[in-house]
Amino acid sequence: MRSITRALISACLLQTILSTPVATPQSLQVPLADQKASQQLRGRFLHITDLHPDQFYKVHSSTEEQKACHRGTGTSGIYGAETSDCDSPFALINATFKWIAENIKDEIDFVVWTGDSARHDSDEHLPRNANQVLDTNKFVVDQFREVFGAGKDSRKAFTIPIVSTLGNNDVLPHNILLSGPNKWLKAYTSIWGDFIPEEQRHVFERGGWYYVEVIPQKLAVFSLNTLYFFNNNAGVDGCALKSEPGYEHMEWLRIQLQFMRERGMKAILMGHVPPARTDNKQLWDESCWQKYTLWLQQYRDVVVGGLYGHMNVDHFMLQDTNHVNLLKGQQSGETLRATMDDGLDIMSASDYLEELRHDWSKLPTPAVLDAPEAIRKGKKSKKEKKKTEKQKKKLKKMGGKWGERFQVTHVAPSVVPNYFPTLRVMEYNITGLDKSAIWANPKAWTEVNHTKRDVFEVKDSSEEDAEIGVDLNRDFSINKKKKNKKKKKKQKKPKIPKMPKDPHLSVPLPPTKGMPPGPAYSPQPFTFIGYTQYFANLTHINNDYAPLPSDADNSSDMDMERWREGKHKGKKPKEQNPHPRKFEYEVEYNTLTDKAYKLQDMTVKNYIKLAHRIGKNSPKAKQVSYQGGEDDIDDDLDNDGYKEDNNDIEEAGNEKGKKDNKKKKNKYKKNKIWLQFIRRAFVGTLEDDQIKDVVFPGELGNTSPGRSEEAEAHDGEL
Repeated sequence: MRSITRALISACLLQTILSTPVATPQSLQVPLADQKASQQLRGRFLHITDLHPDQFYKVHSSTEEQKACHRGTGTSGIYGAETSDCDSPFALINATFKWIAENIKDEIDFVVWTGDSARHDSDEHLPRNANQVLDTNKFVVDQFREVFGAGKDSRKAFTIPIVSTLGNNDVLPHNILLSGPNKWLKAYTSIWGDFIPEEQRHVFERGGWYYVEVIPQKLAVFSLNTLYFFNNNAGVDGCALKSEPGYEHMEWLRIQLQFMRERGMKAILMGHVPPARTDNKQLWDESCWQKYTLWLQQYRDVVVGGLYGHMNVDHFMLQDTNHVNLLKGQQSGETLRATMDDGLDIMSASDYLEELRHDWSKLPTPAVLDAPEAIRKGKKSKKEKKKTEKQKKKLKKMGGKWGERFQVTHVAPSVVPNYFPTLRVMEYNITGLDKSAIWANPKAWTEVNHTKRDVFEVKDSSEEDAEIGVDLNRDFSINKKKKNKKKKKKQKKPKIPKMPKDPHLSVPLPPTKGMPPGPAYSPQPFTFIGYTQYFANLTHINNDYAPLPSDADNSSDMDMERWREGKHKGKKPKEQNPHPRKFEYEVEYNTLTDKAYKLQDMTVKNYIKLAHRIGKNSPKAKQVSYQGGEDDIDDDLDNDGYKEDNNDIEEAGNEKGKKDNKKKKNKYKKNKIWLQFIRRAFVGTLEDDQIKDVVFPGELGNTSPGRSEEAEAHDGEL
């Protein structure tokens, strides 16, 4: 009787807390029946992030720290002050959505909007208040409604799903969000009411997370509340303690991904603050990073990929599952890493990117991933036996032929013109899908009777946590018994997770043995194929100032301060009234045709190859000019038959003092793909001299004093 009662309680808790069906794995979201399809699947979606609209922005104001484009005289343009720390004028937001409406509106299936739609609190003369923060978010929602709805003044249904998430500047004070329910989560439940499925609104009020089936019963996008993972949120304490919202969030994610697996669905994860982590720096609490990476490893058959913003620079990161120590009974916080702060200057951002490159330089060679199938399966002649065994060892280091040891996180650059405003259109595989099976909009918020739910206030959190994961823990005990029975014969041990020493840690089972790899690893429906990066060249569009003779002299100093005045430092507008050129976004690069990155698709295997190329520093490189373009990046074959880019390597040095150059020759070798990675990270805003500062700091007469101090300026935004 007690076991039956316990099972019923568990089911009720799962259904109420997690808003997910227990008995029947059917779609909870609005069915497609009787819905008129407004468009067919296109296999593309928009990723837009970090708009930071500023209602106090003033054209031709100063970019100085105490002015912040609110006062004074300068060359801040009508569409923004590129390369500075000023926020976005409303004109930029309006022009961006107008461009979206005219150019890509009918070519995308959904929108991923990864937060930060309020200005920074950077002007002590104009401190932010709650109404301003919420009003600018409402302003952005109205822009979405005007483009993808029936107009900004209408409450009619959206034509495609918009998936939103909280940024660290979308609350006050910035970075700080306490456990819910709270006034901020209730406010955003109302503001984003048209985006959040009706049955998940009470869950959002409690924790700020939800998911949307952007393709019903096929693909869901999960909006994660990364503020509960963020190291700079002093109101919470990671994901290890049951009393913390981060713990509850990870439990919700774990159980939802399990339901996705049972329903045969795939999931895209998105949030604001990415899980950035190097040997010395990190953004998330370590306990959250550990669980997140473990969850993605166990649900690698479900998760398509992760999309984030916040950092402003265009890059990607690899999570190494070998760094997960939860199953080893180790404490997650043993390694101390500095918290990355918000709004780092270019030199501090380059430190972070250099750390990524250093990590990638230690990657196992990806040559084995392209080894012939016969070698992988062990079908070999006697002469090939030694080579095959060597290949197997290399393959094991990669996590198998699909590189399943690693995971990829994609970080998109921002609309706010800390560099140039950017948008990213992602393409995903829709082969074999019913292209008419599109999303149906949930009921408009005005049609929903939103009543207060007191159920969360009466539940005891310890009882909830004790019940959550009962079934999965039972599965572990069953699997452990099965494992013991198989010890009679000398067979390979099945890959089943060890029982964790933490009794409160419920670890999901991995994919069933023999199942094909997931969409992040092998091309299949929903696999990311590539993306097109768009940018708006505000220097050209604003058309506000002529370069001064002293610009070159000041270029290396412009980003070594806590506040970036950017290329507008010390300049005056050439005319009293602005005369901007036509506003438009143009293609920066397209990964499908890109000669630099050479990504066949966005599977993990291809990103391992790219990361390996970026981290490479070959002593066999030939000397090439520093200004090598993309067309100069060619492939050579190494001894393993893997296509390596030996021509990716560049040398830089002073022509004077040939003897010194001979000694430092190898020291100055950097590969060209790394230089291209840096150029793109800062959206093409860096001049050649500045790139030298980034790539060869302190080696070519370029020094960067005070970088450790500057690295603590702004919460991990770069």
